[in-house]
Amino acid sequence: MNAKPTMSFLDSGTGFPVLLGHSYLFDKSMWSPQIATLSEHFRVIVPDLWGHGDSSALPGEPESLADIADDHLALMDSLNIEQFAVVGLSVGGMWGAELAVAAPDRVRALMLLDTFVGSETDEARERYFGMLNAIDAAGSISPALVDYIVGQFYSEFAEPADIEQLNGYLSSLSADTLRHSILPLGKLIFGRTDRMSILDSVVCPAHVATGKLDLPRPPAEGRLMAQALGCEFTLISNAAHISNRENPAFVTRLIVDFLSQHL
Repeated sequence: MNAKPTMSFLDSGTGFPVLLGHSYLFDKSMWSPQIATLSEHFRVIVPDLWGHGDSSALPGEPESLADIADDHLALMDSLNIEQFAVVGLSVGGMWGAELAVAAPDRVRALMLLDTFVGSETDEARERYFGMLNAIDAAGSISPALVDYIVGQFYSEFAEPADIEQLNGYLSSLSADTLRHSILPLGKLIFGRTDRMSILDSVVCPAHVATGKLDLPRPPAEGRLMAQALGCEFTLISNAAHISNRENPAFVTRLIVDFLSQHL
């Protein structure tokens, strides 16, 4: 009998619960610069996305990021957490927005970092799917593609140790993990439909922020979402896609200030 899929998570601190969603190709440790400070104010729940970190492989065949949102809601159910805030970066923001719409009586605040719920351009989607298909065919990520992916996530402001860690992780992914988790999730993310219209249904306080140097999710996209939500937008200087690690003190303060104001 197959074991039930389990979503690994960190649970630290006390206070109002905050659910943190990490980027694709990262894990809960992405949030390590923020966890200690956030845990002084809140109960912080930090899961690993399916197929990432210590979580099980992607279960079943999810049809959209709304299904991934449902999985995170099930995690909160399992912890008997009724109301909580969501802070999501990249894909964490994509499923985070879906979760805020699916459970408006439970999500009390929403923070979206370096993310976009609209669809990819045709050109970007073609490029992403070309990379995913090449990885599938090879069963690994080539050194040249590793360099490209790292350059999409990080800028000159990244810590060398962060770049080294991501390089090692991408190079070490097995064909099984790639084909059963990473690539199917990538196709969900990059093949997503335009979900900008759901932002009209977000009823909780929201805030959008984007790294000034973010390549895959440029600031113009963040501004579009903030306009749709009717909320404030923050441009994060000295930071690219993984803004919470490139400008950690600023992002930590931004999160604490927003959540403290609204919870």
